Amino acid sequence: MASQTLQGCRILIVEDEFLLADDLAHVLDDAGATVLGPVPSVRDALELIAGEKAIDFAVLDVNLHGDMVFPVADALVARSVPFVFAIGYDEWSLPERFFTVPRLEKPFRPERLSSKLEPLISCGAQQHH
Repeated sequence: MASQTLQGCRILIVEDEFLLADDLAHVLDDAGATVLGPVPSVRDALELIAGEKAIDFAVLDVNLHGDMVFPVADALVARSVPFVFAIGYDEWSLPERFFTVPRLEKPFRPERLSSKLEPLISCGAQQHH
């Protein structure tokens, strides 16, 4: 039985690897979160962000079929939405403005994701209308 530790959280997943995106979505859903996406591209992510009133947190794969996710990260920063990078690269590959963003080093186990994210997310008691 999964705990509902992320109950009430609206979490965006931007990931181009279908199986990983699906696993992440299931883990977050089991933890009580409302999953937005997953979306596999920068364009799709920007469209989703533009159409959503409330996003509490996001998990961003850095490399989406060769496109870097940084325009999505910038859009989230503009809306004050916290996020984490899912990254299989060294730190130097990130633009300096993102050096302080938390990272999940790939490969990671999706079933451990909610415990890694819980300290970063403060939306559990919030309700969105």
